[in-house]
Amino acid sequence: MPDDFLIAHNPEDGSRLPYLLRIPLGPEGVVLKARETWPRTGKVYCHRATGWPSEPDLVERVPTRSCIRRGASIDLVLDRGRENRSQFVLTRARGREAVFWQTARTAKQARPAVSLPTARGSGIPTLEIVVDSHERYAWPFDHQQVITRREGLPAGDYAVEVAGRVLASVERKSLVDLVSTLTSGRMRYLLADLSSLPTAAVVVEDRYSAVFRLDHVRPAVVADALGECQARFPTVPIVFCETRALAQEWTYRFLAAALAHAGEETHVETAATPLTSARAASPGEVREWAREHGYAVSDRGRIPREVRAAFDARREATR
Repeated sequence: MPDDFLIAHNPEDGSRLPYLLRIPLGPEGVVLKARETWPRTGKVYCHRATGWPSEPDLVERVPTRSCIRRGASIDLVLDRGRENRSQFVLTRARGREAVFWQTARTAKQARPAVSLPTARGSGIPTLEIVVDSHERYAWPFDHQQVITRREGLPAGDYAVEVAGRVLASVERKSLVDLVSTLTSGRMRYLLADLSSLPTAAVVVEDRYSAVFRLDHVRPAVVADALGECQARFPTVPIVFCETRALAQEWTYRFLAAALAHAGEETHVETAATPLTSARAASPGEVREWAREHGYAVSDRGRIPREVRAAFDARREATR
């Protein structure tokens, strides 16, 4: 039985599961393909692999304290201080065999007791979302009416464009990535880029309460950094959305609303009648109007009261 839990790059070209896991169970171990290297923000989907490569490209090797099969689950305990306890659950999804890798926290978060709506965001039949070309494991938006295309974005990971100009953008963060960005100081530069756009936000695939359960960095440091970022860049909200699915749903609604709002502003700028100014008319403007409408007025001196009253009544009628 292998003593270590191994993670390697999947050598299969084009696989949507880029990692291989060797679980130290049985005489030769069990091999699975996986989407991620640890279930940090949600359950990780896994699939059976054909075998462990003869020359694996290792990502991580971790000593194992215990690995036990209990019915439809495999309990794995690693010999390290954090991210050490997890479970592989063998089940069926949509009639097919599936394996989900989870921790106690992600198992609780996986089903937040809500069903996502299917209504179109802001009434837009099909929303086109631009996905940054550097975004790894991008959201598929398969639950929403969305078309995606990849290209480089000046800021953020997901955006909507109008005439080739980015109108709104969303930066996606897992909790681990958020903490790293905050503590390294990179968050200020990221928010500065986002604030240069008409509309932008940062969405986190976790709960705000998870910040206060961190064990490798002081929670107060992260909370203070979040407060400072929001004070410096109040136009770029940082939104905690509990799960990956809810973060994707929030992003879809946000981008759709931004596009609809931009359409309303364009209509006002191009088609709506300008609002009447509240500036009082000058005597010259009153005299010009009076002559055009048959009133006899002098070039100087006080304008007769009846002429002023007629002018005011005329203005009221045209508002």
